[in-house]
Amino acid sequence: MLSKQKTTEVIAEMGELFPNAHCELIHENPFELLVAVMLSAQCTDKLVNRVTENLFEKYKKPTDYLEVTLEELMDDIRSIGLYRNKAKNIQATAKIIHEQYNDEVPESMKALVSLPGVGQKTANVVMSVAFDYPAIAVDTHVERVSKRLGICRYKDNVKEVEITLQKKIPQELWSVSHHRMIFFGRYFCTARSPKCPECPFLSFCREGKKQAKARGFDG
Repeated sequence: MLSKQKTTEVIAEMGELFPNAHCELIHENPFELLVAVMLSAQCTDKLVNRVTENLFEKYKKPTDYLEVTLEELMDDIRSIGLYRNKAKNIQATAKIIHEQYNDEVPESMKALVSLPGVGQKTANVVMSVAFDYPAIAVDTHVERVSKRLGICRYKDNVKEVEITLQKKIPQELWSVSHHRMIFFGRYFCTARSPKCPECPFLSFCREGKKQAKARGFDG
């Protein structure tokens, strides 16, 4: 397991590899971000951005989602995986935000996770990106990178990964670390065919050592 100091050094190195790491979901306000993150579950940001380009032209505020039938909203997001449940949750969330929060996304983790279809990861992204609150959202990239590099244990669940990252990374770096780890996982340490021979962390990466042995390069 990597120490706090080594973990912080790794995050800094990722920052050199990806100095412009940021949220790639295109949005103009907290509500659009919330919808985009809800749509992104088990789906790529690239596909979500293609869908929301038209979606956010049609729906400008929470009440807009309430003025159409569920079937119409489903049709608008049909190319997204799990679109039926996501459409239901978006409408239900829009209703709550309109009726209870005056059409404003609540700036509270407790309030966010109480919304239909909004889990810890989604709430962390919204709190961090929309409201500049220190948070680490553990998606598939963050989880994979954390475990491969030995920051966390392979047997850790998502919540345990989040807690470990919070312990090992200074709070002021939580949000930027989240984006750096996503970029590193999305564009370098990919699930399949990671760029192990070029990786600065190869010497202590669990996956890298396996890849080195299998592919015949120095690990």
